[in-house]
Amino acid sequence: MAPAALSADSHVVPHVAIFPFMAKGHTIPLIQLVHHLRRRRLATVTLFTTPGNAAFVRDGLSGADDTVIVKLAFPAGVPGVPAGVESAEGLTSVASFVAFAGAVSLLQPQLEASLAAMEPPPSLLVADAFLYWANESAARIGIPKLSFFGISAFAQVMRELRIRHDPCAVMRPGDVDGDGKPATFTVPEFPHVKLTFEDLMAPFGDPSSVAPMMDLDGKLGKAIEESHGLIINTFHGLESPYAEFWNQHCVPRAWSVGPLCLSQPAASVSDDDAARPPWMEWLDEKAAAGRAVLYIALGTLAAIPEAQLKEVADGLEQAEVDFIWAVRPENIDLGAGFEDRTKDRGLVVREWVDQPEILRHVSVGGFLSHCEWNSVLESVTAGVPLAVWPMQADQPFNARFVVEELKIAVRVQSGDGTMMGLVAGEEVSRAVRELMLGEVGTEAAKNVADLSMLAKEAVSEGGSSWKAVEEMISEL
Repeated sequence: MAPAALSADSHVVPHVAIFPFMAKGHTIPLIQLVHHLRRRRLATVTLFTTPGNAAFVRDGLSGADDTVIVKLAFPAGVPGVPAGVESAEGLTSVASFVAFAGAVSLLQPQLEASLAAMEPPPSLLVADAFLYWANESAARIGIPKLSFFGISAFAQVMRELRIRHDPCAVMRPGDVDGDGKPATFTVPEFPHVKLTFEDLMAPFGDPSSVAPMMDLDGKLGKAIEESHGLIINTFHGLESPYAEFWNQHCVPRAWSVGPLCLSQPAASVSDDDAARPPWMEWLDEKAAAGRAVLYIALGTLAAIPEAQLKEVADGLEQAEVDFIWAVRPENIDLGAGFEDRTKDRGLVVREWVDQPEILRHVSVGGFLSHCEWNSVLESVTAGVPLAVWPMQADQPFNARFVVEELKIAVRVQSGDGTMMGLVAGEEVSRAVRELMLGEVGTEAAKNVADLSMLAKEAVSEGGSSWKAVEEMISEL
Protein backbone atom coordinates (compact mmCIF):
# COMPACT_ATOMS: atom_id res chain seq x y z
CA MET A 1 0.00 0.00 0.00
CA ALA A 2 1.30 3.42 -0.87
CA PRO A 3 2.05 5.64 2.14
CA ALA A 4 -0.45 8.39 2.89
CA ALA A 5 0.57 11.87 1.79
CA LEU A 6 1.84 14.13 4.54
CA SER A 7 -0.53 16.94 5.47
CA ALA A 8 0.73 20.49 5.98
CA ASP A 9 0.34 20.02 9.74
CA SER A 10 2.62 16.99 9.74
CA HIS A 11 5.43 18.71 7.83
CA VAL A 12 8.73 17.93 9.53
CA VAL A 13 11.15 20.87 9.68
CA PRO A 14 14.91 20.40 9.70
CA HIS A 15 16.83 20.13 12.95
CA VAL A 16 19.70 22.65 12.94
CA ALA A 17 22.62 22.51 15.37
CA ILE A 18 24.27 25.89 16.02
CA PHE A 19 27.62 26.39 17.74
CA PRO A 20 28.86 29.96 18.40
CA PHE A 21 32.41 30.82 19.37
CA MET A 22 32.66 31.74 23.07
CA ALA A 23 32.55 35.53 22.83
CA LYS A 24 29.49 37.72 23.23
CA GLY A 25 29.98 39.43 19.87
CA HIS A 26 30.06 36.03 18.15
CA THR A 27 27.23 34.50 20.16
CA ILE A 28 24.67 37.30 19.89
CA PRO A 29 24.06 37.12 16.10
CA LEU A 30 23.67 33.33 16.22
CA ILE A 31 21.14 33.68 19.05
CA GLN A 32 19.35 36.12 16.75
CA LEU A 33 19.47 33.52 13.96
CA VAL A 34 17.77 31.06 16.31
CA HIS A 35 14.95 33.55 16.86
CA HIS A 36 14.63 34.03 13.10
CA LEU A 37 14.44 30.30 12.32
CA ARG A 38 12.01 29.70 15.14
CA ARG A 39 9.74 32.65 14.30
CA ARG A 40 9.41 31.46 10.71
CA ARG A 41 9.16 27.79 11.71
CA LEU A 42 11.98 26.92 9.32
CA ALA A 43 13.83 24.67 11.77
CA THR A 44 14.06 23.33 15.28
CA VAL A 45 17.34 24.29 16.91
CA THR A 46 19.88 22.89 19.33
CA LEU A 47 22.49 25.42 20.45
CA PHE A 48 25.87 24.39 21.89
CA THR A 49 27.74 26.37 24.51
CA THR A 50 29.66 25.80 27.76
CA PRO A 51 28.48 26.07 31.38
CA GLY A 52 30.14 29.45 31.87
CA ASN A 53 28.27 30.91 28.88
CA ALA A 54 24.94 29.16 29.39
CA ALA A 55 23.26 31.90 31.43
CA PHE A 56 24.05 34.53 28.78
CA VAL A 57 22.73 32.22 26.05
CA ARG A 58 19.59 31.40 28.02
CA ASP A 59 18.85 35.08 28.58
CA GLY A 60 19.29 35.77 24.87
CA LEU A 61 16.92 32.93 23.96
CA SER A 62 14.12 34.30 26.14
CA GLY A 63 10.93 33.67 24.22
CA ALA A 64 12.47 30.72 22.38
CA ASP A 65 12.15 28.30 25.28
CA ASP A 66 11.76 25.29 22.99
CA THR A 67 15.38 25.71 21.84
CA VAL A 68 17.57 23.00 23.35
CA ILE A 69 20.82 24.20 24.96
CA VAL A 70 23.61 21.62 25.21
CA LYS A 71 26.48 22.48 27.56
CA LEU A 72 29.90 21.08 26.70
CA ALA A 73 32.41 21.03 29.56
CA PHE A 74 35.14 23.60 28.94
CA PRO A 75 38.64 22.09 29.30
CA ALA A 76 40.51 23.06 32.45
CA GLY A 77 44.20 23.77 32.89
CA VAL A 78 45.00 24.79 29.32
CA PRO A 79 48.28 26.77 29.26
CA GLY A 80 47.71 30.44 28.45
CA VAL A 81 44.02 30.42 29.37
CA PRO A 82 43.21 31.95 32.80
CA ALA A 83 41.47 29.58 35.20
CA GLY A 84 37.70 29.83 35.01
CA VAL A 85 37.62 31.83 31.77
CA GLU A 86 35.15 30.43 29.23
CA SER A 87 34.57 33.54 27.12
CA ALA A 88 36.94 35.75 25.15
CA GLU A 89 35.86 38.76 27.22
CA GLY A 90 37.95 37.35 30.08
CA LEU A 91 41.19 37.39 28.08
CA THR A 92 43.85 40.07 28.36
CA SER A 93 46.00 39.67 25.24
CA VAL A 94 46.04 38.40 21.68
CA ALA A 95 48.39 35.59 22.81
CA SER A 96 45.80 34.40 25.31
CA PHE A 97 43.17 34.57 22.55
CA VAL A 98 45.19 32.14 20.42
CA ALA A 99 45.54 29.82 23.42
CA PHE A 100 41.81 30.16 24.08
CA ALA A 101 40.94 29.19 20.50
CA GLY A 102 43.14 26.13 20.92
CA ALA A 103 41.35 25.23 24.16
CA VAL A 104 37.99 25.49 22.42
CA SER A 105 39.17 22.93 19.84
CA LEU A 106 39.38 20.39 22.68
CA LEU A 107 35.56 20.39 22.73
CA GLN A 108 35.52 18.45 19.44
CA PRO A 109 34.97 14.94 20.92
CA GLN A 110 32.09 16.19 23.08
CA LEU A 111 30.49 17.95 20.11
CA GLU A 112 30.69 14.84 17.95
CA ALA A 113 29.24 12.61 20.66
CA SER A 114 26.36 15.04 21.19
CA LEU A 115 25.63 15.35 17.46
CA ALA A 116 25.64 11.56 17.06
CA ALA A 117 23.22 11.11 19.97
CA MET A 118 20.69 13.78 18.88
CA GLU A 119 17.06 12.84 18.37
CA PRO A 120 15.90 13.71 15.84
CA PRO A 121 19.27 13.62 14.08
CA PRO A 122 20.63 17.00 13.02
CA SER A 123 20.11 18.06 9.41
CA LEU A 124 22.72 20.82 9.41
CA LEU A 125 25.51 22.25 11.56
CA VAL A 126 26.11 26.01 11.70
CA ALA A 127 29.42 26.82 13.39
CA ASP A 128 31.49 29.96 13.88
CA ALA A 129 34.52 30.03 11.59
CA PHE A 130 36.79 30.14 14.65
CA LEU A 131 35.57 26.59 15.33
CA TYR A 132 37.60 25.56 12.28
CA TRP A 133 37.66 21.91 13.35
CA ALA A 134 33.84 21.63 13.14
CA ASN A 135 34.03 20.81 9.41
CA GLU A 136 35.63 17.51 10.32
CA SER A 137 32.99 16.85 12.98
CA ALA A 138 30.11 17.46 10.56
CA ALA A 139 31.73 15.18 7.97
CA ARG A 140 32.05 12.37 10.53
CA ILE A 141 28.38 12.68 11.43
CA GLY A 142 27.43 12.93 7.74
CA ILE A 143 25.71 16.33 7.71
CA PRO A 144 26.42 19.56 5.79
CA LYS A 145 28.08 22.40 7.67
CA LEU A 146 27.73 26.16 7.23
CA SER A 147 30.31 28.64 8.48
CA PHE A 148 29.26 31.80 10.25
CA PHE A 149 31.76 34.64 10.27
CA GLY A 150 30.44 37.71 12.02
CA ILE A 151 32.18 40.34 9.91
CA SER A 152 30.87 42.52 7.07
CA ALA A 153 30.87 41.37 3.45
CA PHE A 154 33.28 44.26 2.80
CA ALA A 155 35.72 42.99 5.43
CA GLN A 156 35.33 39.40 4.23
CA VAL A 157 36.17 40.39 0.64
CA MET A 158 39.08 42.60 1.74
CA ARG A 159 40.43 39.70 3.79
CA GLU A 160 40.31 37.44 0.72
CA LEU A 161 41.95 40.05 -1.52
CA ARG A 162 44.70 40.65 1.05
CA ILE A 163 45.56 36.96 0.81
CA ARG A 164 45.48 37.02 -3.00
CA HIS A 165 47.60 40.12 -3.50
CA ASP A 166 49.76 40.00 -0.35
CA PRO A 167 50.35 43.78 -0.24
CA CYS A 168 52.07 43.49 3.14
CA ALA A 169 54.99 41.79 1.41
CA VAL A 170 55.98 45.16 -0.06
CA MET A 171 54.45 47.57 2.47
CA ARG A 172 56.09 48.28 5.81
CA PRO A 173 54.95 49.89 9.06
CA GLY A 174 55.44 53.63 8.92
CA ASP A 175 55.52 53.88 5.10
CA VAL A 176 54.22 57.28 3.97
CA ASP A 177 53.22 58.83 0.67
CA GLY A 178 54.44 62.10 -0.83
CA ASP A 179 52.23 64.11 1.52
CA GLY A 180 53.59 62.38 4.60
CA LYS A 181 50.36 60.45 5.15
CA PRO A 182 50.32 56.66 5.66
CA ALA A 183 50.97 54.86 2.38
CA THR A 184 48.02 52.93 0.95
CA PHE A 185 47.40 49.84 -1.14
CA THR A 186 44.86 50.33 -3.93
CA VAL A 187 42.69 47.23 -4.17
CA PRO A 188 42.77 46.20 -7.88
CA GLU A 189 39.22 44.85 -7.93
CA PHE A 190 37.86 47.95 -6.16
CA PRO A 191 40.17 50.87 -7.09
CA HIS A 192 38.25 53.31 -4.91
CA VAL A 193 39.31 51.30 -1.83
CA LYS A 194 42.70 52.27 -0.43
CA LEU A 195 44.00 50.45 2.64
CA THR A 196 46.96 51.22 4.87
CA PHE A 197 49.42 48.65 6.20
CA GLU A 198 47.80 49.08 9.61
CA ASP A 199 44.31 48.37 8.19
CA LEU A 200 45.57 45.16 6.62
CA MET A 201 47.46 43.94 9.69
CA ALA A 202 44.92 44.92 12.37
CA PRO A 203 43.35 41.43 12.51
CA PHE A 204 46.65 40.00 13.77
CA GLY A 205 47.29 42.23 16.79
CA ASP A 206 50.69 43.48 17.89
CA PRO A 207 53.92 42.28 16.17
CA SER A 208 54.52 39.51 18.72
CA SER A 209 51.19 37.88 17.90
CA VAL A 210 51.26 38.12 14.10
CA ALA A 211 52.61 34.61 13.39
CA PRO A 212 50.18 32.65 15.63
CA MET A 213 47.24 34.84 14.57
CA MET A 214 48.07 34.35 10.89
CA ASP A 215 48.16 30.61 11.51
CA LEU A 216 44.73 30.79 13.16
CA ASP A 217 43.45 33.00 10.33
CA GLY A 218 44.61 30.41 7.81
CA LYS A 219 42.71 27.67 9.64
CA LEU A 220 39.47 29.62 9.74
CA GLY A 221 39.88 30.65 6.08
CA LYS A 222 40.27 26.98 5.11
CA ALA A 223 37.25 26.09 7.25
CA ILE A 224 35.13 28.65 5.40
CA GLU A 225 36.38 27.54 1.99
CA GLU A 226 35.58 23.88 2.68
CA SER A 227 32.14 24.53 4.20
CA HIS A 228 28.89 24.03 2.31
CA GLY A 229 28.18 27.74 2.61
CA LEU A 230 28.88 30.97 4.47
CA ILE A 231 26.36 32.98 6.50
CA ILE A 232 26.99 36.75 6.42
CA ASN A 233 25.14 39.09 8.74
CA THR A 234 24.38 41.81 6.18
CA PHE A 235 21.73 42.74 3.62
CA HIS A 236 21.54 43.52 -0.07
CA GLY A 237 20.88 47.25 0.27
CA LEU A 238 23.95 47.70 2.46
CA GLU A 239 26.72 45.66 0.83
CA SER A 240 25.49 44.24 -2.47
CA PRO A 241 28.70 44.94 -4.49
CA TYR A 242 30.81 42.96 -2.01
CA ALA A 243 28.35 40.12 -1.40
CA GLU A 244 27.94 39.73 -5.16
CA PHE A 245 31.72 39.80 -5.72
CA TRP A 246 32.15 37.05 -3.16
CA ASN A 247 29.58 34.80 -4.82
CA GLN A 248 31.06 35.41 -8.27
CA HIS A 249 34.75 35.02 -7.41
CA CYS A 250 35.07 33.14 -4.10
CA VAL A 251 33.83 29.99 -2.41
CA PRO A 252 31.67 28.79 -0.82
CA ARG A 253 28.38 30.47 -1.62
CA ALA A 254 27.48 33.18 0.85
CA TRP A 255 23.98 33.95 2.09
CA SER A 256 23.27 37.52 3.24
CA VAL A 257 20.66 36.94 5.95
CA GLY A 258 20.83 40.10 8.04
CA PRO A 259 20.59 42.29 9.83
CA LEU A 260 19.95 39.53 12.35
CA CYS A 261 19.49 42.05 15.16
CA LEU A 262 16.02 42.73 13.74
CA SER A 263 15.09 39.13 14.60
CA GLN A 264 15.78 39.60 18.31
CA PRO A 265 12.53 40.24 20.22
CA ALA A 266 12.53 43.65 21.85
CA ALA A 267 12.71 43.64 25.63
CA SER A 268 9.32 44.17 27.21
CA VAL A 269 8.38 45.42 30.64
CA SER A 270 5.01 44.39 32.05
CA ASP A 271 3.14 46.05 34.86
CA ASP A 272 4.39 43.35 37.20
CA ASP A 273 8.03 43.78 36.23
CA ALA A 274 10.53 46.01 37.95
CA ALA A 275 10.74 49.60 36.78
CA ARG A 276 12.62 50.35 33.58
CA PRO A 277 16.40 50.59 33.99
CA PRO A 278 17.44 53.99 35.31
CA TRP A 279 19.33 54.82 32.12
CA MET A 280 16.14 54.36 30.07
CA GLU A 281 14.25 56.66 32.42
CA TRP A 282 17.10 59.17 32.04
CA LEU A 283 16.74 58.96 28.25
CA ASP A 284 12.99 59.48 28.59
CA GLU A 285 13.68 62.71 30.45
CA LYS A 286 16.05 63.87 27.71
CA ALA A 287 13.45 63.10 25.06
CA ALA A 288 10.82 65.07 26.99
CA ALA A 289 13.22 68.01 27.12
CA GLY A 290 13.94 67.77 23.38
CA ARG A 291 17.62 66.98 23.96
CA ALA A 292 19.60 64.78 21.55
CA VAL A 293 21.89 62.27 23.26
CA LEU A 294 25.19 60.70 22.18
CA TYR A 295 25.64 57.04 23.15
CA ILE A 296 29.21 55.83 23.79
CA ALA A 297 30.30 52.17 23.92
CA LEU A 298 33.81 51.08 23.00
CA GLY A 299 33.43 47.31 23.10
CA THR A 300 34.04 44.47 25.50
CA LEU A 301 37.22 42.89 24.12
CA ALA A 302 39.67 45.76 23.67
CA ALA A 303 41.48 46.73 26.89
CA ILE A 304 41.49 50.53 26.63
CA PRO A 305 44.05 52.18 28.95
CA GLU A 306 42.72 54.35 31.77
CA ALA A 307 44.66 57.33 30.43
CA GLN A 308 42.81 57.03 27.11
CA LEU A 309 39.40 56.81 28.76
CA LYS A 310 40.23 59.97 30.73
CA GLU A 311 40.85 61.69 27.40
CA VAL A 312 37.43 60.52 26.24
CA ALA A 313 35.92 61.96 29.41
CA ASP A 314 37.74 65.25 28.82
CA GLY A 315 36.51 65.35 25.21
CA LEU A 316 32.90 64.74 26.23
CA GLU A 317 33.16 67.52 28.77
CA GLN A 318 34.57 69.88 26.13
CA ALA A 319 31.95 68.92 23.55
CA GLU A 320 29.07 70.04 25.78
CA VAL A 321 26.62 67.53 24.31
CA ASP A 322 24.32 65.25 26.26
CA PHE A 323 25.68 61.71 26.50
CA ILE A 324 25.20 58.26 27.98
CA TRP A 325 28.42 56.24 28.31
CA ALA A 326 28.52 52.47 28.91
CA VAL A 327 31.96 52.21 30.52
CA ARG A 328 34.23 49.16 30.54
CA PRO A 329 35.82 48.09 32.82
CA GLU A 330 33.32 48.96 35.50
CA ASN A 331 35.88 50.24 38.00
CA ILE A 332 37.77 52.56 35.65
CA ASP A 333 38.71 56.02 36.92
CA LEU A 334 37.46 58.69 34.50
CA GLY A 335 39.11 61.58 36.30
CA ALA A 336 38.39 63.47 39.49
CA GLY A 337 35.01 65.16 39.45
CA PHE A 338 34.11 64.27 35.84
CA GLU A 339 30.79 62.61 36.64
CA ASP A 340 29.77 65.36 39.05
CA ARG A 341 30.64 68.15 36.62
CA THR A 342 28.67 66.53 33.77
CA LYS A 343 25.75 65.07 35.75
CA ASP A 344 23.20 67.49 34.26
CA ARG A 345 23.90 66.36 30.71
CA GLY A 346 25.77 63.07 31.03
CA LEU A 347 25.23 59.62 32.50
CA VAL A 348 27.94 57.01 33.06
CA VAL A 349 26.65 53.43 33.27
CA ARG A 350 28.96 50.83 34.77
CA GLU A 351 27.01 47.66 34.05
CA TRP A 352 25.78 45.63 31.09
CA VAL A 353 23.17 47.56 29.10
CA ASP A 354 20.76 46.62 26.32
CA GLN A 355 22.56 48.44 23.51
CA PRO A 356 19.91 47.96 20.79
CA GLU A 357 17.26 49.26 23.18
CA ILE A 358 19.34 52.39 23.86
CA LEU A 359 20.01 52.97 20.16
CA ARG A 360 16.30 52.68 19.38
CA HIS A 361 15.41 55.33 21.93
CA VAL A 362 14.01 58.46 20.29
CA SER A 363 16.47 60.72 22.14
CA VAL A 364 19.64 59.03 20.82
CA GLY A 365 21.09 60.94 17.88
CA GLY A 366 24.62 59.56 17.60
CA PHE A 367 26.85 56.63 18.56
CA LEU A 368 30.58 56.81 19.37
CA SER A 369 31.69 53.25 18.61
CA HIS A 370 34.75 51.06 18.09
CA CYS A 371 33.05 50.00 14.83
CA GLU A 372 32.62 46.29 15.53
CA TRP A 373 30.16 44.91 12.96
CA ASN A 374 27.33 44.03 15.35
CA SER A 375 27.38 47.59 16.66
CA VAL A 376 27.36 49.01 13.13
CA LEU A 377 24.31 46.93 12.22
CA GLU A 378 22.50 47.88 15.43
CA SER A 379 23.16 51.54 14.69
CA VAL A 380 22.07 51.23 11.06
CA THR A 381 18.82 49.47 11.93
CA ALA A 382 18.07 52.11 14.58
CA GLY A 383 18.85 54.91 12.11
CA VAL A 384 21.63 56.37 14.27
CA PRO A 385 24.80 57.87 12.65
CA LEU A 386 28.22 57.03 14.05
CA ALA A 387 31.54 58.45 15.14
CA VAL A 388 33.90 55.52 14.56
CA TRP A 389 37.10 54.73 16.43
CA PRO A 390 38.51 51.42 15.14
CA MET A 391 41.02 49.66 17.38
CA GLN A 392 41.60 46.11 16.14
CA ALA A 393 40.51 43.14 14.00
CA ASP A 394 38.02 44.00 11.22
CA GLN A 395 37.16 47.38 12.72
CA PRO A 396 39.36 49.49 10.38
CA PHE A 397 37.72 47.85 7.35
CA ASN A 398 34.29 48.64 8.77
CA ALA A 399 35.33 52.20 9.55
CA ARG A 400 36.50 52.86 6.01
CA PHE A 401 33.29 51.37 4.64
CA VAL A 402 30.86 53.37 6.79
CA VAL A 403 32.81 56.66 6.48
CA GLU A 404 33.95 56.59 2.85
CA GLU A 405 31.24 54.56 1.09
CA LEU A 406 28.06 54.65 3.13
CA LYS A 407 28.78 58.15 4.47
CA ILE A 408 26.96 57.46 7.73
CA ALA A 409 29.86 58.21 10.06
CA VAL A 410 32.69 60.55 11.02
CA ARG A 411 36.15 59.19 11.83
CA VAL A 412 38.00 59.64 15.12
CA GLN A 413 41.78 60.03 14.55
CA SER A 414 44.65 59.48 16.95
CA GLY A 415 47.38 62.06 17.35
CA ASP A 416 49.99 59.99 15.49
CA GLY A 417 47.59 58.63 12.85
CA THR A 418 47.77 55.03 14.10
CA MET A 419 45.00 52.99 15.69
CA MET A 420 46.93 52.46 18.91
CA GLY A 421 47.98 56.09 19.26
CA LEU A 422 46.44 58.29 21.92
CA VAL A 423 43.26 60.10 20.88
CA ALA A 424 43.28 63.48 22.60
CA GLY A 425 40.25 64.95 24.28
CA GLU A 426 40.19 67.73 21.68
CA GLU A 427 39.79 65.15 18.90
CA VAL A 428 37.00 63.36 20.74
CA SER A 429 35.25 66.72 21.17
CA ARG A 430 35.72 67.59 17.47
CA ALA A 431 34.33 64.28 16.23
CA VAL A 432 31.41 64.31 18.65
CA ARG A 433 30.42 67.88 17.80
CA GLU A 434 30.73 67.16 14.07
CA LEU A 435 28.45 64.16 14.46
CA MET A 436 25.84 65.76 16.70
CA LEU A 437 25.91 69.38 15.50
CA GLY A 438 27.78 69.59 12.17
CA GLU A 439 26.79 69.36 8.52
CA VAL A 440 28.55 66.01 8.04
CA GLY A 441 26.55 64.60 10.94
CA THR A 442 23.31 65.92 9.43
CA GLU A 443 24.07 64.21 6.12
CA ALA A 444 25.11 61.01 7.92
CA ALA A 445 21.80 61.00 9.81
CA LYS A 446 19.87 61.28 6.53
CA ASN A 447 21.86 58.48 4.89
CA VAL A 448 21.53 56.09 7.84
CA ALA A 449 17.77 56.74 8.03
CA ASP A 450 17.50 55.56 4.41
CA LEU A 451 19.54 52.43 5.18
CA SER A 452 17.40 51.71 8.23
CA MET A 453 14.35 51.49 5.96
CA LEU A 454 16.18 49.16 3.57
CA ALA A 455 17.25 46.95 6.49
CA LYS A 456 13.66 46.49 7.63
CA GLU A 457 12.56 45.73 4.06
CA ALA A 458 15.32 43.10 3.71
CA VAL A 459 14.09 41.03 6.66
CA SER A 460 10.37 41.56 5.99
CA GLU A 461 8.39 38.87 4.19
CA GLY A 462 9.60 38.70 0.59
CA GLY A 463 12.71 40.79 1.27
CA SER A 464 16.20 39.77 0.12
CA SER A 465 17.35 38.43 3.50
CA TRP A 466 13.97 36.78 4.14
CA LYS A 467 14.34 34.83 0.90
CA ALA A 468 18.02 34.06 1.52
CA VAL A 469 17.30 32.25 4.81
CA GLU A 470 14.57 30.18 3.19
CA GLU A 471 16.79 29.26 0.23
CA MET A 472 19.71 28.40 2.50
CA ILE A 473 17.68 25.99 4.63
CA SER A 474 15.86 24.34 1.73
CA GLU A 475 19.03 23.92 -0.36
CA LEU A 476 21.03 22.32 2.44
